[in-house]
Amino acid sequence: MPAPAPGPRNLITDVPGLGVGNADDARLKSGATVLLGDQPMVAGVHVMGGAPGTRETDLLAPDRMVQAVDALVLAGGSAFGLGAAQGVADGLLAMGRGFAVGAARVPIVPGAILFDLLNGGDKNWEDNPYPALGRAALNACARDFTLGSAGAGTGCTVAGLKGGLGSASLVLPSGVTVGALVAVNAVGSLTVGDTAHFWAAPFEMDGEFGGRGIATLTPPLFPPPLKRLGEATTIAIIATDAVLDKPQATRLAIAAHDGMARAIMPAHTPHDGDLVFAASTGLRPLADGGALELGHAAALCLSRAVARGVYHASPAPNDILPCWQTRFG
Repeated sequence: MPAPAPGPRNLITDVPGLGVGNADDARLKSGATVLLGDQPMVAGVHVMGGAPGTRETDLLAPDRMVQAVDALVLAGGSAFGLGAAQGVADGLLAMGRGFAVGAARVPIVPGAILFDLLNGGDKNWEDNPYPALGRAALNACARDFTLGSAGAGTGCTVAGLKGGLGSASLVLPSGVTVGALVAVNAVGSLTVGDTAHFWAAPFEMDGEFGGRGIATLTPPLFPPPLKRLGEATTIAIIATDAVLDKPQATRLAIAAHDGMARAIMPAHTPHDGDLVFAASTGLRPLADGGALELGHAAALCLSRAVARGVYHASPAPNDILPCWQTRFG
């Protein structure tokens, strides 16, 4: 039986039937990222941070009528960034996508946002830029996309470093594929003390975030390393081609949060809006007992994706923090 391994791209788009698009504005230091299904996706969500910002997450509850979504959106911009999902909905409607209600169609586009309003970018807009960024990200959806300082990861920061957009995948022995996509904007730290070693190092595969290995010394754990409070939130999507219903998708999102907690010190604070969506393209049956394996794989993928987001961040004018590559590369 083959060992689990990253897919050919080591991206969430290794899950068949998915595309990802980024749109960003360098002057704004912000952007949006869209996960688009070739067909509507079964989805769930779980929030563990104390300060979330979301759109249409209530309809993902297992007892709600809508059974599938057209796209999922991650965006910067705090509450203003929720407009990115409206831009995506407008674009999907133009494509003829959406939940049919008689002769009308309503695209189902849940979204989540992070706070990047004080990151050195020019936020003095007259018209909210996020609807246009959302629609541009939708139009850019493809199997390949940029990590690091791109899309929703453009203006992200963590304790002591720039954050970014990360992704990773894992193909299980059953043939099921799991992928993660995350915008890393945590109040906590991703690296151990002042070293280049990631907290997620035990889960790294094939040197995907520098291959520095596990730190040999553990720094004092109190007080925890933090950036300025109130300027945070890590938002993520887990996707799989396994057939899931809404309760199973919700459980997958819950399990994936373990990966966030393993990669960020601390995670799920009152000052973060940490959230995980889960989505299923439903192309492969889930074997009996497969839900446990799937949840474990989701957590592993998310830990790796979180570290990759910071590892791939790149410097830009007016940055308020250095990127990992500049400091340690």
